[in-house]
Amino acid sequence: MQCFSRTLLAASITTALCVPTTQAETIIDSSVQEMPSIDQCLIEPAAENETQLPAHVESDRLEAINGDKAMYSGDVRVTQGNKTILADNVTLHQKENIVVAEGNVNFSDGQIKSVSERATNNLTTNDITLENTDYEFLCEPGRGDAVYVSKTGKAVYEIEDGSITSCPIGDNAWRLRASSISVDQNEEQATFYNPRFEIQSVPIFYLPYLTVPIGDTRKTGFLYPTVSYGSSDGFEAEVPIYWNLAPNYDLETTLKYMQERGTQLNSKFRYLNDFGSGSIKSEYLPDDQKYQDKGARWGAQLEHSGIFQQSWLFEIDYSKVSDIDYFTDVNSSSIGNREDGQLLQEGQATYRTQNWDASILVRDFQILTKNNNLPYRLMPQVAYNYYAPQVMDHLDFDLISHISKFDTDASGKPSATRVHVEPGITIPFGNTWGTWTTEARLLGTYYQQDLDGVDTTSGTAETNPYYGLEDTAFRVIPEFRSHAGIVLERDTKIVGNYTQTLEPQVQYLYVPKENQENIGFYDTTLLQTDYYGLFRSRKYSGVDRIASANQVSYGASSRFFDDEYRERLNISFGQIFYIDRDTKASNTQNSLNNTKQNSSYSSWAVDVDFNYDDSLFYHGGLQYDIDTSAMQLANSTLEYRFAGGYVQTNYRYVTKEYIEDTVDFKVGSITKEGISQAGLLGAYQISPKWNASAQYFYDLTTEEDLEWLARLNYKSDCWYIGFTYSNRLTNNISNPNTTPEYENNFSVNFGIVGFGTNIGSDSGAIGGSSADNSLSYGRPFFLNN
Repeated sequence: MQCFSRTLLAASITTALCVPTTQAETIIDSSVQEMPSIDQCLIEPAAENETQLPAHVESDRLEAINGDKAMYSGDVRVTQGNKTILADNVTLHQKENIVVAEGNVNFSDGQIKSVSERATNNLTTNDITLENTDYEFLCEPGRGDAVYVSKTGKAVYEIEDGSITSCPIGDNAWRLRASSISVDQNEEQATFYNPRFEIQSVPIFYLPYLTVPIGDTRKTGFLYPTVSYGSSDGFEAEVPIYWNLAPNYDLETTLKYMQERGTQLNSKFRYLNDFGSGSIKSEYLPDDQKYQDKGARWGAQLEHSGIFQQSWLFEIDYSKVSDIDYFTDVNSSSIGNREDGQLLQEGQATYRTQNWDASILVRDFQILTKNNNLPYRLMPQVAYNYYAPQVMDHLDFDLISHISKFDTDASGKPSATRVHVEPGITIPFGNTWGTWTTEARLLGTYYQQDLDGVDTTSGTAETNPYYGLEDTAFRVIPEFRSHAGIVLERDTKIVGNYTQTLEPQVQYLYVPKENQENIGFYDTTLLQTDYYGLFRSRKYSGVDRIASANQVSYGASSRFFDDEYRERLNISFGQIFYIDRDTKASNTQNSLNNTKQNSSYSSWAVDVDFNYDDSLFYHGGLQYDIDTSAMQLANSTLEYRFAGGYVQTNYRYVTKEYIEDTVDFKVGSITKEGISQAGLLGAYQISPKWNASAQYFYDLTTEEDLEWLARLNYKSDCWYIGFTYSNRLTNNISNPNTTPEYENNFSVNFGIVGFGTNIGSDSGAIGGSSADNSLSYGRPFFLNN
């Protein structure tokens, strides 16, 4: 058995001698055995039988009384396995079989080293005592001192008046001191009696009793607190408590005091079982003093994912809050964000084999807005899919099918049952320079729609979304798609030595026209068309609408690779040509209101990625409508990275008309002129211990600030502290008469480094993020590096 634990706290208070229960062997010639350095970190653990190895002693002088004792003096060196003792004097009491080292006693076992006034080791019982000891870790930060250390069992230690810190020698930023410490390595637990936490040797807080883990074992106890001040909730303080309930589940509870609102209890329960792993989060504010008319405020979330017996997959994501204003009123939540308009409530069980899978899915939403556009519940959907690759040479077969039950609480909206069966065959060809895939599918769908209380006759299809719906509907639509692409390559010296590729691709898609006005929309919405979307076979996310098509999609990508075959530039552009111009209107959600479909071409879609010398990066994309000669949407991100930091600018633009053509509700209450927003972000490592970061976002349509945030962090060898200030818009200012309202917040978080502490990503690091962000850092490039 090892004499020393490799954990930080256990090693810090077990500076004991492990020598064999045999007489020491005196070595006169120091060349007989190569001695390890007293300061050397030895990664390999000591042998389990190390206590049975002989102890070797070197000294300048030896005096012995036969059968009584042997006294070594003058630079005495005792070694046994990985352990080394240096002392002015060492006495071996032969009758008692006890070794006593005195005067500048230095001890090392390859994991820690210690300096003591006196050390005693009983070779028979292996009991060890150290007096007035200072210790330091050899393989990781950490040190401490103790008046008295006693090893009374194989893995039990008693320490009187001891301390521990992760600060290096000469740095007394903090330490934990106790009148008595008991360590049980078998239980991987240390117990402190009358512990006090000191900063610069000044006591900060005191506890009568404290237990902490000394290994990988989790332990119940307090975690590091956070304090902040905000214009909305005033002074805030969070104190988290960790509860180690069992090896396969635990709980973290947080008491959050808010000056203006009261005390909130937050918790996160984690578990691991045969069906997978998951967590249950909860937040509870019993009496919201700021919004007293809303009563108790609460939120909860269950997340689960796991595989059972290799074939079963279980997934659950269920969230719910007490009221629709919960995220707006609560400054921060681990369940959702103030930007969320709905919460998902979904569960799915899937059984998978090599050639088929079957699943059952239930899905609902909690809507957090005051509009009446409630989505449909899926209660449930049963799906079956079959896959038969290579039925014949270059021929694949698959079958997709599901039965879905849709329901809703919205008055005047129909509920429905849908049965969908979709067989398909695929003929793929491919080699190193090109691919050609041809696909044919047959989409058969049956609907049973409950139209009681639904107005299906008044008005027109333009004014009544349920006009023309029928109790039963059945449709069969064939779909044909053929896609081909090649890769051409050449060397170019336009700007240096690069390898350039040209990757054109073309697709023909045919779907015949089918009158589907007798079918409602249940889980279907229009997909956004970017460059890669030009080559999809479907325009909608579901099967309630199968858009007719008789079109050719064409485009190309060109990539540039340097001498190390690292991708430096990627330009992609493409367009759709509608052979049947009437099918172009099906590309918009509100196609009945669309009067601008003049040409037979779609918008141009362009994507660009650029990486210059791994320091300057760019990503951009746009869609240009040739009918209106205007930009529909665009995004652009430029980032420069340098030693210790980065600077990024970004911009995004979407017209109001494009939004209205994409969604199935009026957007006038959300935006009057579309989206036009710019951002500036940056971070810098000021010094090895200081880093800073900031971000700023501005809305060009309303000419108002959206958010700005700044951080300053300090991290030493054994402690850290961070300061964050944020100011963000909290209301909708699309109406010109609305006055913008802002919430500002200042927070401080701090803690110690070491003893299992994991600070996480530095805020100033590239890509660092925080819950304080409403709009966060985005990676600006996606090249294959």
